[in-house]
Amino acid sequence: MLFVISATSGPIDPTKAELPFIFAASALQDEDRVMIMLFHDAVHMATKGTAEKIIPFGPPKRFQEVIDHQNSEIWVCKPCVDVRCIPLEMLAREIKVGGMNDFHLAAKQHDARVVNF
Repeated sequence: MLFVISATSGPIDPTKAELPFIFAASALQDEDRVMIMLFHDAVHMATKGTAEKIIPFGPPKRFQEVIDHQNSEIWVCKPCVDVRCIPLEMLAREIKVGGMNDFHLAAKQHDARVVNF
């Protein structure tokens, strides 16, 4: 199964920012695939070094585990990155850049389930 996850929370709310990655790590443990699209302030999670500094209150950090997994893709919304004046070279090397069309393409796959955070 493919889980298509949208996330909108960033470093201002560290626990909420980490929740999509905790869910994704659980799905990957069950040998599912995940695609996470970072929208709004969540795009900051994709900048080099930021996710390592995020410490959720309670749940464990799972960002690195997800970004390193072969069955996961992490995307950032290009308009969201642009409006925040984040240069693309500041994004972690594993991050893909796209938009709502890419999210829609993943969400319409026959085995996809959409999860929003």
